[in-house]
Amino acid sequence: MTHQKYEYIERIDSPQDLKRLRPEELPAVCKELRCFLVEQLANNPGHIGSSLGTVELATAIHYVYDSPRDKIIWDVGHQAYAHKILTGRRDLFHTNRCLNGLSGFPRRSESEHDAFGGGHSSVSISAAYGIAKANELLGIRSKVVAVIGDGAMSGGLAFEGLNNAGASDTDLLVILNDNHMSISPNVGALKEYLLNISTSKHYNNFKNKVWKGLEKMPRLRRMIQKTGNALKLSFLQHSNLFESFNFRYFGPVDGNDIKAMVRVLNDLKEIPGPKLLHVLTVKGKGYAPAEQNQSVWHAPGKFDPDTGELIHSTADLPLKYQEVFGNTLLELARMDKRVVGITPAMPLGCSLDIMMREMPERCFDVGIAEGHAVTFSAGLATQGLVPFCNIYSSFMQRAYDNAIHDVAIQGLPVVICLDRAGLVGEDGATHHGALDLAYFRCVPNLIIAAPMNETELRNMMYTALYAGKPFVIRYPRGRGVGSNTSGPFETLVPGRGRLLRDGKDLAVITIGTAGNAAAKAIERAEVAGVSIAHVDLRYAKPLDEELLHRIGKKFRRIVTVEDGAVMGGVGSAVLEFFSDHGYDCRVERLGIGDRFVEHGTQAQLYKQCGYDEEGIYGVLVADRIGETDSDTINKPKEENPVTTPVSVKAKFEKSSGSGMSGSEISHTDPAVEK
Repeated sequence: MTHQKYEYIERIDSPQDLKRLRPEELPAVCKELRCFLVEQLANNPGHIGSSLGTVELATAIHYVYDSPRDKIIWDVGHQAYAHKILTGRRDLFHTNRCLNGLSGFPRRSESEHDAFGGGHSSVSISAAYGIAKANELLGIRSKVVAVIGDGAMSGGLAFEGLNNAGASDTDLLVILNDNHMSISPNVGALKEYLLNISTSKHYNNFKNKVWKGLEKMPRLRRMIQKTGNALKLSFLQHSNLFESFNFRYFGPVDGNDIKAMVRVLNDLKEIPGPKLLHVLTVKGKGYAPAEQNQSVWHAPGKFDPDTGELIHSTADLPLKYQEVFGNTLLELARMDKRVVGITPAMPLGCSLDIMMREMPERCFDVGIAEGHAVTFSAGLATQGLVPFCNIYSSFMQRAYDNAIHDVAIQGLPVVICLDRAGLVGEDGATHHGALDLAYFRCVPNLIIAAPMNETELRNMMYTALYAGKPFVIRYPRGRGVGSNTSGPFETLVPGRGRLLRDGKDLAVITIGTAGNAAAKAIERAEVAGVSIAHVDLRYAKPLDEELLHRIGKKFRRIVTVEDGAVMGGVGSAVLEFFSDHGYDCRVERLGIGDRFVEHGTQAQLYKQCGYDEEGIYGVLVADRIGETDSDTINKPKEENPVTTPVSVKAKFEKSSGSGMSGSEISHTDPAVEK
């Protein structure tokens, strides 16, 4: 599958270079693009299946349209790799999704050919209509094309865009890339509708014959076109969803036939107004392993390009947190018939598929519709069920109002499980779960938990099942630390943290898995002569006020660590608590600063943000060794945007007892201390 030299694509540095080729040379270009993608992504993993399926589509679009003057919006962006290669990024493609390299998604700051960013799904039609309307108002003559696929049409925002754009006569082309897949197979009524449209040869042949027959009666044809759906239904004996939105519908056509795509796009380019082209593509097209197992090959990791064999580590690795979620949910469902699972199109990504295989009737994939997933869960909860609604942290932002209005205000026992919380790695700014602690902490009625390891994730899910209140559990992407994932469950009382170790010089307060890096840094600092207490809060809300009172009375210097935004996060909550209660202590908050973090490995990004083991260690020993010792401190403070020292002056008369012993700090409940 690999080539040492590419005759065509090595000469294509822009869409203008592509346009110089003859139409009969385009199949060879597409073949080379596929080989190049397989060769590159075998060693530098990315989203391969979707982009293999859109090779002909991207090539045809850039052959017919004039980017960057014409605007091309890709939705979702992981289907746009061929677009990137054809628009001058071929020689940088080996840096795709790497630190300081190309983004895995279209980015306006990366190329003038990326008209709109596309990390989250279903945004293209709304954005494209906005661009087209702006061009109309500004008198700019250019075409606008939205390519929506990989299940993105199932998102509600796509229909909001269709509804609005269809009410105008603004020139806009929507290309529906229909491969019957998102990451997992598409679900829902729209999937069945598209399947019926694409497979109904009788309907399509009849429609084409009638429409072609009306060519000899242009006045009648124009009248039908203007009159709209009622006459179309009468003449063609079939309704069309997209024409109901006042979009002229064309298709379906074979999106993997480059000659047909060029011909159709040239025709559509001359037709004004809102129109939709329905193209059928195969996810993973041209690479047999990717065609045969489309879900796995959405983003398979490293593989042998010649055999398609996936390359996995042979080491005995801990489970991924998503796997712990999936296994635990099945355990709980076996224990309690009230348990149901919900996901917005991510059953494999969040491991809900584990429960789906045994109890499909109690699992619901609602499509790419996060808001609906939360409100649907709320409806289930009103009837006595306990829904575990699993949504990636960054995607949960799209359902914020649903969580407030439909869950929190009504106090419904929905368990919102936020997978991929914190820095997720190579997917970058659009996918980091940086904001959930901050945006949920201000919502009344919520319990917010974050496990430090796999055992705590299991026990927090068990606790949530019987809490009878809205419950949020956040956990990161990746593998755990190898803690126990079997045995009896334990209730972790909401609002109760634990003292992991005592100390005299300062206290470190952590939440979630960031506590593991902090624990290692603390051990090293102890060797350097700094005595440190370590508190694992477990809950961002409610806070363990008893434990914080004891810490505030004893320590003048406190460091907080979290895998989330420091503005409004748990460090802010601790800072507010000490200020409100008049404790005179210096609080330094480590986490994600006031910026969008780009892509790279998780380890690279933790280091960049200053809360990996080295960064935490540097802060802990700074007072002991002097802040100018660059050999020991990870970064100078002025270059570290996430270390925020704050002095909290007493508002009230400070309580006495700063010399309390470690035993006085500990909670009296031994079960909580395990």
